[in-house]
Amino acid sequence: MKILLEHIDKPGIQSIDGYIKNGGYRSVEKALKQLSPDQLVEEVKTSGLRGRGGAGFPTGMKWSFLDKKSDKPKYLVCNADESEPGTFKDRYLMEHIPHLLIEGMIVSSFALTAKTSYIYVRGEMMYIIRILEKAIAEAYAKGYLGKNILGSGYDLDLYVQAGGGAYICGEETALLESLEGKRGNPRNKPPFPAVWGLYGCPTVVNNVETIAAVPWIVNNGGAAYAGIGIGKSTGTKLISACGNINKPGVYEIELGLPVEEFIYSETYCGGIANGRELKAVVAGGSSVPILPKNLILKTANQDARLMSYESLSDGGFISGTMLGSGGFIVFDDQSCIVRNLWNFTRFYHHESCGQCSPCREGTGWMEKVLHRIEHGHGKLTDIDLLVDVAKKIEGKTICPLGEAAAWPVASAIRHFRDEFEAHVRNPESCNARHLHFETAMSH
Repeated sequence: MKILLEHIDKPGIQSIDGYIKNGGYRSVEKALKQLSPDQLVEEVKTSGLRGRGGAGFPTGMKWSFLDKKSDKPKYLVCNADESEPGTFKDRYLMEHIPHLLIEGMIVSSFALTAKTSYIYVRGEMMYIIRILEKAIAEAYAKGYLGKNILGSGYDLDLYVQAGGGAYICGEETALLESLEGKRGNPRNKPPFPAVWGLYGCPTVVNNVETIAAVPWIVNNGGAAYAGIGIGKSTGTKLISACGNINKPGVYEIELGLPVEEFIYSETYCGGIANGRELKAVVAGGSSVPILPKNLILKTANQDARLMSYESLSDGGFISGTMLGSGGFIVFDDQSCIVRNLWNFTRFYHHESCGQCSPCREGTGWMEKVLHRIEHGHGKLTDIDLLVDVAKKIEGKTICPLGEAAAWPVASAIRHFRDEFEAHVRNPESCNARHLHFETAMSH
């Protein structure tokens, strides 16, 4: 079942004429001429669509929180920052079928009674910004944006804003601060954006993939969308697959697909590269707990994990993980968990905004400790020190970046402690380090 990528390979789909030829903008006509904003919100509620940016919160419920009684302007902001390591599905969607996002923005803005909306794109992705600006200009020219859209009496202006080039700006309140021209520091909540968001007005922030799913829901009905997937994980999901696999790329799956099938099927990842064995998976981007092979594949005592919010989180953070943003990273049996974790921690230290001292100091501390373990100067007590520092960060910061830095550390040590101990006792035993050194020397 393809919802988002159904037409992505059609000739000329990037242009508005090619997009309309393949059924584009039908949902705008239906929404503006046949449905009320409240009816649209109810359809999205019925669909069970959950936020595809990582949190997985029900979209329709989030929309219903918007303070529509306020006499202030309402805003819809699309979070296209996509700075989670291992995640690249949003930029793929915007590059190849930009009008799908714009169509979703129009319909979603109408549902929220917003007359001004923004797409906030990571600042480094200037080529995406140019693609979106061209597509928006085409939509204005065709009467899908601007005053009195399709004679409905509804007005909407849509703008693209280049982001601040910081991971923290992917957090919705930091994004709003950046959009207002300020430093992208997360805000304390409450108040939530639905009440006090952009410029102090009621605001909804949604991910690219979330908004892009709305036109299909409007055209086909929320119940039809809810009939795809499994349980509370309805619809399809874009997965950014990378790592030690034969076929990296962006795949659209029906939620509920077995993880094992996703990894080994020729339809998707095509198995582990170079005939190696699976070692571990990071299922939802760098900020989620890592899962070892024995907690992923089907065994005599365990059913196979499914690509769904519930199945991947089964067991909590002791034996589970999160679907997150769908940044699916696969590690083979020669991959070094310590080196990978050090790399993740370097990223989170660098990207911490510094507003909360547990994150500001803790991420730097973890990076230093992992650096010495990976480079042969570690002590066995460093391993428990890492766990302790992670605990002191988790749940003690304004935004989720603290958890994003702490969870990978805690889970890697929980599942691969012997590998950390081996790095301390015998630093030369790390095959990955030798492979990395040989590769570097060959270049």
